[in-house]
Amino acid sequence: MAAAVTRCIGRILSRQTGGVLAENGGVHGPWFTAVMTIRTSAPLSGEPKKKKKVDPKRDHLVKERLKKKLKKLERSPPELIPIEDFITPVKCLDDTRVRSNPSLSFDESEGRALLLKEWCRYKHEQHLAEMQAIKLALEAQKEALDELKAESEELYQAALEPDPLLVPFSHQGPAYMPPNTNYEAPDGKYTDVTKVYTQ
Repeated sequence: MAAAVTRCIGRILSRQTGGVLAENGGVHGPWFTAVMTIRTSAPLSGEPKKKKKVDPKRDHLVKERLKKKLKKLERSPPELIPIEDFITPVKCLDDTRVRSNPSLSFDESEGRALLLKEWCRYKHEQHLAEMQAIKLALEAQKEALDELKAESEELYQAALEPDPLLVPFSHQGPAYMPPNTNYEAPDGKYTDVTKVYTQ
């Protein structure tokens, strides 16, 4: 079959080219060997997978079961696990512990407001005085250090070193002692009171 088709194609080409192919060896010549031969691919044995036949009754039963489960879940809402940190203990909800604020007269409330304003003014002036004193002390220290540096570099470097006796500090750490050979370590038993919730 393939040879017949190849001969037929060779005749058609030789007519169109005016017999040039016949002189050069026909269709089986050196230039047309790879082009004019008919090639066939290997047969493919693959085919689409067959779908499994599902029993319609069984499929219907599965769907009905799922619907029943959904209805059951919709009837009873899920129980939430309580967060005990956000629950106020009952002993803190006792009404006997509530105390009402004493009622103040108008003159007393005005006097307290004026006293609070006066206290704020006093603390503000105290803060400004402290800041001014610190500023003056720093300026005096800088001026003294500049004079000392001009006088002697060694004394200037010694003045810049921190003084360990300026702020007395004493510390005593734990004393070293050998371990007690008669010490019995606790076995680590405890009572677990953690509540377990199941949904």
